[in-house]
Amino acid sequence: MNDMSFDGMMTRAVVKELNDSLATGRINKIYQPFKTELILSVRSKGKTNSLLLSANAQFARAHLTREKYSNPATPPMFCMLLRKHLEGAIIERIEQFGTERMIFIDCHSKDELGDETKKRLIVEIMGKHSNIILIDRQTDMILDSIKHISLSQSSYRSVLPGQSYKFPPPQEKKNPLEATEMTLLEGVDFNAGKMDQQLVTLFAGFSPLIGKEIIHRAHLVNRQSLMDAFFSVVNPIKSDQYSPKIIFSKNKEYFSVVELNHLTGTEKEFETVSEMLDRYFYGKAERDRVKQQAHDLEKLLMNEYQKNKKKIKKLEKTLVQADKAADDQKKGELLTAHMHLVKKGDTSVDVVDYYDPDGKIITIDLLPLKTPSENAQLYFKRYNKAKNSVAIVKAQIEETKSEIVYFEQLIQQMESASPADIDEIREELMEEGYIRKRQQKGDKKKKKDHKPQLERYVSSNEIEFFVGKNNKQNDYLTNRFARQDEVWLHTKDIPGSHVVIRSTEPDELTLQEAATVAAFYSKAKLSSSVPVDYTKIRHVKKPNGAKPGYVIYDNQTTLYVTPNEDLILSLRSRS
Repeated sequence: MNDMSFDGMMTRAVVKELNDSLATGRINKIYQPFKTELILSVRSKGKTNSLLLSANAQFARAHLTREKYSNPATPPMFCMLLRKHLEGAIIERIEQFGTERMIFIDCHSKDELGDETKKRLIVEIMGKHSNIILIDRQTDMILDSIKHISLSQSSYRSVLPGQSYKFPPPQEKKNPLEATEMTLLEGVDFNAGKMDQQLVTLFAGFSPLIGKEIIHRAHLVNRQSLMDAFFSVVNPIKSDQYSPKIIFSKNKEYFSVVELNHLTGTEKEFETVSEMLDRYFYGKAERDRVKQQAHDLEKLLMNEYQKNKKKIKKLEKTLVQADKAADDQKKGELLTAHMHLVKKGDTSVDVVDYYDPDGKIITIDLLPLKTPSENAQLYFKRYNKAKNSVAIVKAQIEETKSEIVYFEQLIQQMESASPADIDEIREELMEEGYIRKRQQKGDKKKKKDHKPQLERYVSSNEIEFFVGKNNKQNDYLTNRFARQDEVWLHTKDIPGSHVVIRSTEPDELTLQEAATVAAFYSKAKLSSSVPVDYTKIRHVKKPNGAKPGYVIYDNQTTLYVTPNEDLILSLRSRS
Protein backbone atom coordinates (compact mmCIF):
# COMPACT_ATOMS: atom_id res chain seq x y z
CA MET A 1 0.00 0.00 0.00
CA ASN A 2 1.29 3.49 -0.85
CA ASP A 3 2.08 5.96 1.92
CA MET A 4 -1.49 7.21 1.88
CA SER A 5 -2.25 10.64 3.22
CA PHE A 6 -5.96 10.86 4.00
CA ASP A 7 -5.00 12.48 7.26
CA GLY A 8 -6.66 15.15 9.39
CA MET A 9 -5.40 17.94 7.11
CA MET A 10 -6.92 16.21 4.07
CA THR A 11 -10.16 15.74 6.06
CA ARG A 12 -10.23 19.49 6.81
CA ALA A 13 -9.82 20.33 3.10
CA VAL A 14 -12.57 17.89 2.13
CA VAL A 15 -14.97 19.22 4.82
CA LYS A 16 -14.42 22.82 3.63
CA GLU A 17 -15.21 21.78 0.05
CA LEU A 18 -18.25 19.71 1.05
CA ASN A 19 -19.63 22.54 3.17
CA ASP A 20 -19.23 25.00 0.28
CA SER A 21 -20.95 22.60 -2.15
CA LEU A 22 -23.59 20.82 -0.03
CA ALA A 23 -24.62 22.91 3.00
CA THR A 24 -28.37 23.74 2.84
CA GLY A 25 -28.73 21.10 0.13
CA ARG A 26 -31.38 18.37 0.10
CA ILE A 27 -30.49 14.65 0.09
CA ASN A 28 -32.53 13.26 -2.82
CA LYS A 29 -31.34 9.68 -3.10
CA ILE A 30 -29.11 7.27 -1.20
CA TYR A 31 -27.39 4.21 -2.68
CA GLN A 32 -25.08 1.57 -1.27
CA PRO A 33 -23.29 0.14 -4.33
CA PHE A 34 -20.88 -1.90 -2.20
CA LYS A 35 -20.73 -3.34 1.29
CA THR A 36 -18.79 -0.42 2.81
CA GLU A 37 -19.60 2.43 0.42
CA LEU A 38 -22.46 4.93 0.13
CA ILE A 39 -23.45 7.46 -2.52
CA LEU A 40 -25.62 10.39 -1.44
CA SER A 41 -27.20 12.39 -4.25
CA VAL A 42 -27.52 15.97 -2.95
CA ARG A 43 -29.32 18.83 -4.72
CA SER A 44 -27.72 22.11 -3.70
CA LYS A 45 -27.40 25.56 -5.30
CA GLY A 46 -29.13 24.43 -8.49
CA LYS A 47 -26.79 21.47 -8.99
CA THR A 48 -26.93 17.76 -8.15
CA ASN A 49 -23.76 16.36 -6.58
CA SER A 50 -22.80 12.78 -5.74
CA LEU A 51 -21.13 12.41 -2.34
CA LEU A 52 -19.10 9.24 -1.86
CA LEU A 53 -18.61 7.99 1.72
CA SER A 54 -16.40 4.93 2.16
CA ALA A 55 -15.54 2.81 5.19
CA ASN A 56 -13.40 0.47 3.08
CA ALA A 57 -10.53 -0.89 5.22
CA GLN A 58 -7.89 0.21 2.67
CA PHE A 59 -9.61 3.06 0.83
CA ALA A 60 -11.75 4.83 3.46
CA ARG A 61 -12.53 8.38 2.31
CA ALA A 62 -15.17 11.05 1.66
CA HIS A 63 -15.41 13.30 -1.41
CA LEU A 64 -17.63 14.36 -4.28
CA THR A 65 -17.47 11.96 -7.22
CA ARG A 66 -18.26 11.95 -10.91
CA GLU A 67 -17.79 8.20 -11.18
CA LYS A 68 -20.82 6.09 -12.04
CA TYR A 69 -21.54 3.12 -9.76
CA SER A 70 -23.97 0.27 -10.43
CA ASN A 71 -26.25 -0.59 -7.53
CA PRO A 72 -27.43 -3.98 -6.24
CA ALA A 73 -30.96 -5.05 -7.21
CA THR A 74 -31.90 -5.22 -3.52
CA PRO A 75 -30.59 -2.37 -1.34
CA PRO A 76 -28.77 -3.48 1.85
CA MET A 77 -30.52 -2.95 5.21
CA PHE A 78 -28.32 0.02 6.18
CA CYS A 79 -29.15 1.74 2.89
CA MET A 80 -32.89 1.18 3.50
CA LEU A 81 -32.60 2.69 6.98
CA LEU A 82 -30.70 5.74 5.68
CA ARG A 83 -33.37 6.25 3.02
CA LYS A 84 -36.05 6.22 5.72
CA HIS A 85 -34.26 8.80 7.90
CA LEU A 86 -32.29 10.96 5.45
CA GLU A 87 -33.96 11.03 2.01
CA GLY A 88 -35.51 14.48 1.70
CA ALA A 89 -33.46 15.78 4.66
CA ILE A 90 -31.67 19.13 4.53
CA ILE A 91 -27.94 19.23 5.28
CA GLU A 92 -27.36 21.92 7.90
CA ARG A 93 -23.58 21.71 8.07
CA ILE A 94 -20.63 19.38 7.58
CA GLU A 95 -17.98 19.52 10.30
CA GLN A 96 -14.70 17.92 11.24
CA PHE A 97 -14.13 16.74 14.79
CA GLY A 98 -11.00 18.68 15.80
CA THR A 99 -8.27 17.71 13.35
CA GLU A 100 -9.24 14.03 13.46
CA ARG A 101 -10.32 11.96 10.47
CA MET A 102 -13.95 12.23 11.55
CA ILE A 103 -16.70 13.98 9.62
CA PHE A 104 -20.14 14.95 10.98
CA ILE A 105 -22.94 15.51 8.46
CA ASP A 106 -25.80 17.15 10.40
CA CYS A 107 -29.28 17.00 8.85
CA HIS A 108 -32.83 17.84 9.76
CA SER A 109 -36.11 16.59 8.32
CA LYS A 110 -39.72 15.89 9.26
CA ASP A 111 -40.90 12.47 10.45
CA GLU A 112 -44.20 10.75 9.54
CA LEU A 113 -46.07 12.91 12.10
CA GLY A 114 -44.61 16.12 10.72
CA ASP A 115 -42.31 16.67 13.72
CA GLU A 116 -38.77 17.90 13.09
CA THR A 117 -36.02 15.33 13.62
CA LYS A 118 -32.28 15.92 13.76
CA LYS A 119 -29.83 13.27 12.61
CA ARG A 120 -26.04 13.06 12.32
CA LEU A 121 -24.16 10.86 9.87
CA ILE A 122 -20.67 10.24 11.26
CA VAL A 123 -17.87 9.14 8.92
CA GLU A 124 -14.89 7.69 10.82
CA ILE A 125 -11.86 7.32 8.52
CA MET A 126 -9.61 5.03 10.56
CA GLY A 127 -8.15 2.30 8.33
CA LYS A 128 -9.64 -1.11 9.11
CA HIS A 129 -11.69 0.49 11.93
CA SER A 130 -13.42 2.92 9.52
CA ASN A 131 -17.18 3.17 9.90
CA ILE A 132 -20.25 5.17 8.88
CA ILE A 133 -22.75 5.64 11.72
CA LEU A 134 -26.19 7.28 11.84
CA ILE A 135 -27.20 8.76 15.20
CA ASP A 136 -30.19 10.68 16.55
CA ARG A 137 -28.77 14.07 17.57
CA GLN A 138 -31.38 14.61 20.29
CA THR A 139 -30.58 11.35 22.14
CA ASP A 140 -27.06 10.51 20.83
CA MET A 141 -28.46 7.02 20.15
CA ILE A 142 -27.05 4.91 17.31
CA LEU A 143 -29.77 4.13 14.75
CA ASP A 144 -27.45 1.89 12.71
CA SER A 145 -23.96 1.66 11.20
CA ILE A 146 -22.41 0.26 8.05
CA LYS A 147 -20.28 -2.03 10.27
CA HIS A 148 -21.57 -3.48 13.55
CA ILE A 149 -18.89 -3.70 16.26
CA SER A 150 -19.62 -5.78 19.38
CA LEU A 151 -17.71 -5.67 22.67
CA SER A 152 -16.13 -9.01 21.75
CA GLN A 153 -14.52 -7.21 18.78
CA SER A 154 -13.59 -4.03 20.65
CA SER A 155 -13.25 -3.82 24.41
CA TYR A 156 -13.29 0.01 24.24
CA ARG A 157 -16.69 0.53 22.59
CA SER A 158 -19.40 -1.29 20.71
CA VAL A 159 -21.16 0.22 17.69
CA LEU A 160 -24.65 -1.30 17.58
CA PRO A 161 -28.20 0.01 17.01
CA GLY A 162 -29.89 1.22 20.20
CA GLN A 163 -26.66 2.08 22.02
CA SER A 164 -25.31 5.54 22.86
CA TYR A 165 -22.61 6.77 20.52
CA LYS A 166 -19.15 6.78 22.08
CA PHE A 167 -16.22 8.52 20.40
CA PRO A 168 -13.19 6.43 19.33
CA PRO A 169 -10.41 6.33 21.95
CA PRO A 170 -8.73 9.77 22.30
CA GLN A 171 -5.16 9.97 21.02
CA GLU A 172 -4.16 12.73 23.46
CA LYS A 173 -2.47 14.69 20.66
CA LYS A 174 -2.30 18.47 20.19
CA ASN A 175 -4.19 20.39 17.51
CA PRO A 176 -1.51 21.70 15.09
CA LEU A 177 -3.79 24.56 13.96
CA GLU A 178 -3.87 25.91 17.52
CA ALA A 179 -0.16 25.33 18.18
CA THR A 180 2.10 28.16 19.29
CA GLU A 181 5.88 28.37 19.10
CA MET A 182 5.96 27.25 22.72
CA THR A 183 3.74 24.20 22.04
CA LEU A 184 6.10 23.11 19.28
CA LEU A 185 9.38 23.69 21.09
CA GLU A 186 8.22 22.09 24.33
CA GLY A 187 6.80 19.07 22.50
CA VAL A 188 9.91 17.96 20.58
CA ASP A 189 13.20 16.62 21.83
CA PHE A 190 15.99 17.95 19.59
CA ASN A 191 18.41 15.30 20.87
CA ALA A 192 16.17 12.27 20.29
CA GLY A 193 16.31 12.29 16.45
CA LYS A 194 13.52 11.06 14.12
CA MET A 195 12.03 14.55 14.22
CA ASP A 196 9.40 13.81 11.55
CA GLN A 197 8.03 10.91 13.63
CA GLN A 198 8.04 13.10 16.75
CA LEU A 199 5.81 15.63 14.94
CA VAL A 200 3.36 12.90 13.86
CA THR A 201 3.21 11.61 17.46
CA LEU A 202 2.76 15.13 18.88
CA PHE A 203 0.07 16.55 16.55
CA ALA A 204 -3.36 15.18 15.67
CA GLY A 205 -4.09 14.95 11.95
CA PHE A 206 -0.49 14.82 10.69
CA SER A 207 0.43 11.99 8.31
CA PRO A 208 4.05 10.82 7.97
CA LEU A 209 4.15 12.78 4.67
CA ILE A 210 3.54 16.08 6.48
CA GLY A 211 6.10 15.20 9.17
CA LYS A 212 8.72 14.53 6.47
CA GLU A 213 7.81 17.73 4.60
CA ILE A 214 8.27 19.95 7.68
CA ILE A 215 11.69 18.43 8.43
CA HIS A 216 12.68 18.73 4.73
CA ARG A 217 11.80 22.44 4.80
CA ALA A 218 13.73 22.92 8.06
CA HIS A 219 16.96 21.65 6.40
CA LEU A 220 19.51 21.64 9.25
CA VAL A 221 16.97 21.40 12.06
CA ASN A 222 17.27 23.97 14.84
CA ARG A 223 14.66 25.80 16.91
CA GLN A 224 14.16 28.64 14.43
CA SER A 225 14.23 26.57 11.24
CA LEU A 226 11.78 24.04 12.71
CA MET A 227 9.34 26.80 13.71
CA ASP A 228 9.58 28.45 10.29
CA ALA A 229 9.04 25.15 8.48
CA PHE A 230 6.16 24.11 10.77
CA PHE A 231 4.22 27.35 10.28
CA SER A 232 4.97 27.43 6.52
CA VAL A 233 2.98 24.16 6.31
CA VAL A 234 0.31 24.90 8.94
CA ASN A 235 -0.60 28.53 8.13
CA PRO A 236 -1.98 27.87 4.59
CA ILE A 237 -4.12 25.03 6.05
CA LYS A 238 -5.44 27.36 8.79
CA SER A 239 -6.55 29.84 6.12
CA ASP A 240 -7.95 27.04 3.92
CA GLN A 241 -5.42 27.50 1.13
CA TYR A 242 -4.89 24.11 -0.48
CA SER A 243 -2.88 22.79 -3.42
CA PRO A 244 -4.57 19.51 -4.43
CA LYS A 245 -2.19 17.42 -6.48
CA ILE A 246 -1.03 13.89 -7.19
CA ILE A 247 2.71 13.29 -7.18
CA PHE A 248 4.21 10.39 -9.14
CA SER A 249 7.50 9.59 -7.43
CA LYS A 250 9.65 6.44 -7.59
CA ASN A 251 6.85 4.20 -8.96
CA LYS A 252 4.43 5.40 -6.27
CA GLU A 253 1.50 7.78 -6.30
CA TYR A 254 0.87 10.25 -3.48
CA PHE A 255 -1.99 12.70 -3.05
CA SER A 256 -1.82 15.84 -0.96
CA VAL A 257 -3.32 19.28 -0.32
CA VAL A 258 0.04 20.47 1.03
CA GLU A 259 3.03 21.25 -1.21
CA LEU A 260 5.35 18.23 -0.82
CA ASN A 261 8.79 19.54 -1.79
CA HIS A 262 10.56 16.50 -0.33
CA LEU A 263 9.15 14.25 -3.08
CA THR A 264 10.76 14.30 -6.51
CA GLY A 265 8.80 13.30 -9.60
CA THR A 266 6.00 14.55 -11.81
CA GLU A 267 2.95 16.35 -10.44
CA LYS A 268 -0.63 16.70 -11.61
CA GLU A 269 -2.60 19.62 -10.19
CA PHE A 270 -6.38 19.68 -9.69
CA GLU A 271 -8.91 22.44 -9.26
CA THR A 272 -10.67 20.75 -6.35
CA VAL A 273 -9.79 18.27 -3.62
CA SER A 274 -12.61 15.96 -4.75
CA GLU A 275 -11.33 15.86 -8.35
CA MET A 276 -7.91 14.86 -7.02
CA LEU A 277 -9.33 12.12 -4.77
CA ASP A 278 -11.66 10.85 -7.51
CA ARG A 279 -8.67 10.60 -9.86
CA TYR A 280 -6.38 9.01 -7.27
CA PHE A 281 -8.86 6.37 -6.17
CA TYR A 282 -10.17 5.71 -9.71
CA GLY A 283 -9.98 1.97 -10.20
CA LYS A 284 -8.00 1.33 -6.99
CA ALA A 285 -10.96 0.50 -4.74
CA GLU A 286 -12.66 -1.39 -7.56
CA ARG A 287 -9.51 -3.45 -8.21
CA ASP A 288 -9.43 -4.27 -4.50
CA ARG A 289 -13.06 -5.44 -4.59
CA VAL A 290 -12.42 -7.47 -7.75
CA LYS A 291 -9.35 -9.07 -6.14
CA GLN A 292 -11.43 -10.22 -3.18
CA GLN A 293 -14.32 -11.35 -5.36
CA ALA A 294 -12.21 -13.04 -8.01
CA HIS A 295 -9.24 -14.50 -6.15
CA ASP A 296 -10.29 -18.05 -7.10
CA LEU A 297 -10.76 -17.00 -10.73
CA GLU A 298 -7.33 -15.37 -11.00
CA LYS A 299 -5.77 -18.50 -9.52
CA LEU A 300 -7.62 -20.74 -12.00
CA LEU A 301 -6.57 -18.62 -14.99
CA MET A 302 -2.91 -18.57 -13.94
CA ASN A 303 -2.95 -22.35 -13.31
CA GLU A 304 -4.48 -23.04 -16.75
CA TYR A 305 -2.01 -20.65 -18.40
CA GLN A 306 1.03 -22.27 -16.71
CA LYS A 307 -0.33 -25.78 -17.38
CA ASN A 308 -0.55 -25.02 -21.12
CA LYS A 309 2.93 -23.46 -21.12
CA LYS A 310 4.34 -26.71 -19.65
CA LYS A 311 2.25 -28.81 -22.05
CA ILE A 312 3.64 -27.03 -25.10
CA LYS A 313 7.23 -27.66 -23.97
CA LYS A 314 6.42 -31.36 -23.58
CA LEU A 315 4.75 -31.53 -27.00
CA GLU A 316 7.67 -29.76 -28.68
CA LYS A 317 10.01 -32.31 -27.09
CA THR A 318 7.81 -35.14 -28.45
CA LEU A 319 7.95 -33.50 -31.89
CA VAL A 320 11.77 -33.46 -31.84
CA GLN A 321 11.76 -37.18 -31.00
CA ALA A 322 9.17 -37.90 -33.70
CA ASP A 323 11.29 -36.08 -36.28
CA LYS A 324 14.01 -38.67 -35.70
CA ALA A 325 11.64 -41.21 -37.27
CA ALA A 326 12.99 -40.33 -40.71
CA ASP A 327 16.05 -42.36 -39.67
CA ASP A 328 13.82 -45.46 -39.25
CA GLN A 329 12.44 -45.00 -42.78
CA LYS A 330 15.99 -44.82 -44.19
CA LYS A 331 17.04 -47.97 -42.33
CA GLY A 332 13.94 -49.83 -43.60
CA GLU A 333 14.75 -48.87 -47.20
CA LEU A 334 18.48 -49.72 -46.88
CA LEU A 335 17.58 -53.08 -45.32
CA THR A 336 15.17 -53.83 -48.20
CA ALA A 337 17.87 -52.94 -50.75
CA HIS A 338 20.46 -55.15 -48.98
CA MET A 339 18.16 -58.08 -48.11
CA HIS A 340 20.58 -60.53 -49.73
CA LEU A 341 23.19 -59.72 -47.06
CA VAL A 342 20.87 -60.65 -44.16
CA LYS A 343 19.85 -64.03 -42.78
CA LYS A 344 17.59 -64.94 -39.86
CA GLY A 345 19.52 -64.98 -36.59
CA ASP A 346 21.71 -61.98 -37.46
CA THR A 347 21.80 -59.26 -34.77
CA SER A 348 23.09 -56.54 -37.16
CA VAL A 349 24.21 -55.91 -40.72
CA ASP A 350 26.68 -53.42 -42.27
CA VAL A 351 25.33 -51.78 -45.45
CA VAL A 352 26.32 -48.94 -47.81
CA ASP A 353 24.30 -45.78 -47.09
CA TYR A 354 23.48 -44.68 -50.62
CA TYR A 355 21.75 -41.54 -49.23
CA ASP A 356 25.19 -40.38 -48.12
CA PRO A 357 27.24 -38.65 -50.89
CA ASP A 358 30.38 -40.44 -49.68
CA GLY A 359 28.65 -43.83 -49.54
CA LYS A 360 29.54 -44.48 -45.89
CA ILE A 361 28.97 -47.89 -44.29
CA ILE A 362 26.35 -47.88 -41.49
CA THR A 363 25.33 -50.62 -39.05
CA ILE A 364 21.62 -51.55 -38.79
CA ASP A 365 20.49 -53.38 -35.65
CA LEU A 366 18.31 -56.48 -36.20
CA LEU A 367 16.09 -58.75 -34.10
CA PRO A 368 17.58 -62.29 -34.51
CA LEU A 369 14.20 -64.06 -34.12
CA LYS A 370 12.69 -62.16 -37.07
CA THR A 371 13.29 -62.71 -40.80
CA PRO A 372 15.13 -60.04 -42.85
CA SER A 373 11.76 -58.93 -44.33
CA GLU A 374 10.13 -58.71 -40.87
CA ASN A 375 13.05 -56.60 -39.62
CA ALA A 376 12.60 -54.18 -42.55
CA GLN A 377 8.82 -54.02 -41.89
CA LEU A 378 9.52 -53.25 -38.23
CA TYR A 379 11.50 -50.15 -39.21
CA PHE A 380 8.74 -49.03 -41.63
CA LYS A 381 6.11 -49.62 -38.94
CA ARG A 382 8.01 -47.49 -36.42
CA TYR A 383 8.40 -44.76 -39.06
CA ASN A 384 4.67 -44.71 -39.92
CA LYS A 385 3.67 -44.62 -36.25
CA ALA A 386 5.98 -41.66 -35.61
CA LYS A 387 4.82 -39.91 -38.81
CA ASN A 388 1.17 -40.16 -37.71
CA SER A 389 2.05 -38.94 -34.21
CA VAL A 390 3.80 -35.87 -35.73
CA ALA A 391 0.48 -34.77 -37.29
CA ILE A 392 -1.33 -35.35 -33.97
CA VAL A 393 1.37 -33.54 -31.94
CA LYS A 394 1.38 -30.58 -34.37
CA ALA A 395 -2.41 -30.31 -34.04
CA GLN A 396 -2.08 -30.47 -30.23
CA ILE A 397 0.59 -27.75 -30.31
CA GLU A 398 -1.73 -25.47 -32.32
CA GLU A 399 -4.59 -26.19 -29.92
CA THR A 400 -2.37 -25.51 -26.88
CA LYS A 401 -1.09 -22.25 -28.42
CA SER A 402 -4.71 -21.20 -28.91
CA GLU A 403 -5.42 -22.03 -25.21
CA ILE A 404 -2.39 -19.93 -24.14
CA VAL A 405 -3.63 -16.94 -26.19
CA TYR A 406 -7.12 -17.43 -24.72
CA PHE A 407 -5.91 -17.45 -21.11
CA GLU A 408 -3.51 -14.55 -21.75
CA GLN A 409 -6.53 -12.60 -22.93
CA LEU A 410 -8.61 -13.54 -19.87
CA ILE A 411 -5.73 -12.63 -17.50
CA GLN A 412 -5.46 -9.23 -19.23
CA GLN A 413 -9.24 -8.71 -18.96
CA MET A 414 -9.12 -9.41 -15.21
CA GLU A 415 -6.73 -6.45 -14.77
CA SER A 416 -9.36 -3.88 -15.75
CA ALA A 417 -12.52 -5.83 -14.87
CA SER A 418 -15.34 -4.44 -12.76
CA PRO A 419 -17.33 -6.74 -10.43
CA ALA A 420 -20.00 -7.06 -13.20
CA ASP A 421 -17.30 -8.00 -15.76
CA ILE A 422 -16.06 -10.71 -13.38
CA ASP A 423 -19.52 -12.33 -13.34
CA GLU A 424 -19.47 -12.52 -17.16
CA ILE A 425 -15.95 -14.00 -17.21
CA ARG A 426 -17.02 -16.58 -14.62
CA GLU A 427 -20.11 -17.41 -16.72
CA GLU A 428 -17.96 -17.82 -19.83
CA LEU A 429 -15.59 -20.23 -18.06
CA MET A 430 -18.61 -22.31 -17.01
CA GLU A 431 -19.88 -22.40 -20.58
CA GLU A 432 -16.42 -23.41 -21.83
CA GLY A 433 -16.26 -26.19 -19.25
CA TYR A 434 -13.37 -24.86 -17.13
CA ILE A 435 -15.61 -24.34 -14.07
CA ARG A 436 -18.44 -26.53 -12.88
CA LYS A 437 -21.80 -24.95 -13.65
CA ARG A 438 -23.81 -23.65 -10.73
CA GLN A 439 -27.45 -24.51 -10.20
CA GLN A 440 -29.54 -22.46 -12.60
CA LYS A 441 -31.78 -20.02 -10.76
CA GLY A 442 -34.48 -17.76 -12.15
CA ASP A 443 -35.69 -17.37 -15.69
CA LYS A 444 -33.37 -19.08 -18.21
CA LYS A 445 -34.92 -17.08 -21.07
CA LYS A 446 -34.10 -13.84 -19.29
CA LYS A 447 -30.47 -14.95 -18.98
CA LYS A 448 -30.39 -15.87 -22.68
CA ASP A 449 -31.74 -12.43 -23.67
CA HIS A 450 -29.28 -10.64 -21.36
CA LYS A 451 -27.19 -8.12 -23.28
CA PRO A 452 -23.70 -7.46 -21.96
CA GLN A 453 -23.20 -3.86 -20.79
CA LEU A 454 -20.64 -2.09 -22.98
CA GLU A 455 -18.53 0.82 -21.78
CA ARG A 456 -19.47 3.99 -23.68
CA TYR A 457 -17.12 6.88 -24.54
CA VAL A 458 -17.61 10.13 -26.43
CA SER A 459 -14.70 11.55 -28.43
CA SER A 460 -13.64 15.21 -28.32
CA ASN A 461 -15.52 15.63 -31.61
CA GLU A 462 -18.74 14.23 -30.10
CA ILE A 463 -18.59 10.79 -31.77
CA GLU A 464 -19.47 7.87 -29.51
CA PHE A 465 -17.53 4.63 -29.37
CA PHE A 466 -17.91 1.47 -27.31
CA VAL A 467 -15.51 -0.92 -25.57
CA GLY A 468 -15.83 -4.61 -24.71
CA LYS A 469 -13.93 -5.39 -21.51
CA ASN A 470 -14.36 -9.19 -21.61
CA ASN A 471 -15.02 -11.86 -24.25
CA LYS A 472 -18.81 -11.84 -23.84
CA GLN A 473 -18.81 -8.08 -24.35
CA ASN A 474 -16.33 -8.33 -27.25
CA ASP A 475 -18.44 -10.98 -29.04
CA TYR A 476 -21.63 -8.98 -28.53
CA LEU A 477 -20.01 -5.68 -29.58
CA THR A 478 -18.36 -7.01 -32.75
CA ASN A 479 -20.84 -9.63 -33.94
CA ARG A 480 -24.22 -8.19 -32.91
CA PHE A 481 -24.03 -4.55 -31.80
CA ALA A 482 -21.79 -3.05 -34.51
CA ARG A 483 -22.94 -2.23 -38.05
CA GLN A 484 -21.09 -3.45 -41.15
CA ASP A 485 -19.41 -0.15 -42.13
CA GLU A 486 -18.56 1.06 -38.64
CA VAL A 487 -14.90 1.13 -37.59
CA TRP A 488 -13.45 -1.62 -35.39
CA LEU A 489 -10.14 -1.34 -33.47
CA HIS A 490 -7.86 -3.79 -31.64
CA THR A 491 -4.24 -3.81 -30.50
CA LYS A 492 -2.06 -5.52 -33.12
CA ASP A 493 -1.03 -9.07 -32.00
CA ILE A 494 -1.60 -8.08 -28.34
CA PRO A 495 -4.45 -9.36 -26.10
CA GLY A 496 -6.95 -6.57 -25.58
CA SER A 497 -10.46 -5.17 -25.93
CA HIS A 498 -12.54 -4.77 -29.06
CA VAL A 499 -13.50 -1.13 -29.72
CA VAL A 500 -16.17 0.06 -32.16
CA ILE A 501 -16.64 3.66 -33.32
CA ARG A 502 -20.28 4.53 -34.14
CA SER A 503 -19.21 6.10 -37.43
CA THR A 504 -18.38 4.91 -40.95
CA GLU A 505 -15.81 7.67 -41.54
CA PRO A 506 -14.48 8.88 -38.15
CA ASP A 507 -12.12 11.88 -38.06
CA GLU A 508 -8.43 11.49 -37.19
CA LEU A 509 -8.83 12.73 -33.60
CA THR A 510 -11.66 10.26 -32.86
CA LEU A 511 -9.56 7.43 -34.35
CA GLN A 512 -6.60 8.44 -32.16
CA GLU A 513 -8.75 8.63 -29.02
CA ALA A 514 -10.49 5.28 -29.68
CA ALA A 515 -7.09 3.69 -30.40
CA THR A 516 -5.76 5.09 -27.09
CA VAL A 517 -8.68 3.45 -25.26
CA ALA A 518 -8.01 0.16 -27.10
CA ALA A 519 -4.34 0.33 -26.03
CA PHE A 520 -5.31 1.20 -22.43
CA TYR A 521 -7.54 -1.89 -22.20
CA SER A 522 -4.84 -4.22 -23.48
CA LYS A 523 -1.77 -6.09 -22.25
CA ALA A 524 0.31 -3.13 -23.49
CA LYS A 525 -1.42 -0.69 -21.08
CA LEU A 526 1.91 0.42 -19.56
CA SER A 527 3.81 0.61 -22.89
CA SER A 528 4.33 3.50 -25.27
CA SER A 529 3.83 3.62 -29.04
CA VAL A 530 1.39 0.69 -29.01
CA PRO A 531 0.28 -0.57 -32.47
CA VAL A 532 -3.52 -0.53 -32.87
CA ASP A 533 -5.20 -1.88 -36.02
CA TYR A 534 -8.46 -0.48 -37.35
CA THR A 535 -10.72 -1.71 -40.13
CA LYS A 536 -14.41 -1.86 -41.06
CA ILE A 537 -16.58 -4.37 -39.22
CA ARG A 538 -17.28 -6.15 -42.54
CA HIS A 539 -13.60 -7.24 -42.60
CA VAL A 540 -13.77 -8.82 -39.11
CA LYS A 541 -14.76 -12.50 -38.93
CA LYS A 542 -15.15 -15.04 -36.14
CA PRO A 543 -13.92 -18.48 -37.37
CA ASN A 544 -16.23 -21.46 -36.76
CA GLY A 545 -15.53 -23.08 -33.40
CA ALA A 546 -13.22 -20.23 -32.30
CA LYS A 547 -12.84 -19.37 -28.63
CA PRO A 548 -14.99 -16.54 -27.21
CA GLY A 549 -13.65 -13.12 -28.17
CA TYR A 550 -11.42 -14.48 -30.96
CA VAL A 551 -11.66 -12.96 -34.46
CA ILE A 552 -9.58 -12.63 -37.63
CA TYR A 553 -9.52 -9.50 -39.78
CA ASP A 554 -7.94 -7.90 -42.85
CA ASN A 555 -7.84 -4.57 -44.79
CA GLN A 556 -6.48 -2.94 -41.61
CA THR A 557 -4.50 0.25 -41.05
CA THR A 558 -2.16 0.55 -38.04
CA LEU A 559 -1.94 3.53 -35.68
CA TYR A 560 0.65 3.99 -32.91
CA VAL A 561 -0.59 5.45 -29.61
CA THR A 562 0.50 5.75 -25.99
CA PRO A 563 -2.13 4.85 -23.33
CA ASN A 564 -3.10 7.87 -21.23
CA GLU A 565 -5.29 7.37 -18.14
CA ASP A 566 -6.20 11.07 -17.89
CA LEU A 567 -7.53 11.03 -21.46
CA ILE A 568 -9.53 7.86 -20.71
CA LEU A 569 -11.14 9.53 -17.68
CA SER A 570 -12.02 12.69 -19.58
CA LEU A 571 -13.56 10.71 -22.46
CA ARG A 572 -15.55 8.59 -20.00
CA SER A 573 -16.85 11.66 -18.18
CA ARG A 574 -18.18 12.99 -21.52
CA SER A 575 -20.44 9.96 -22.00
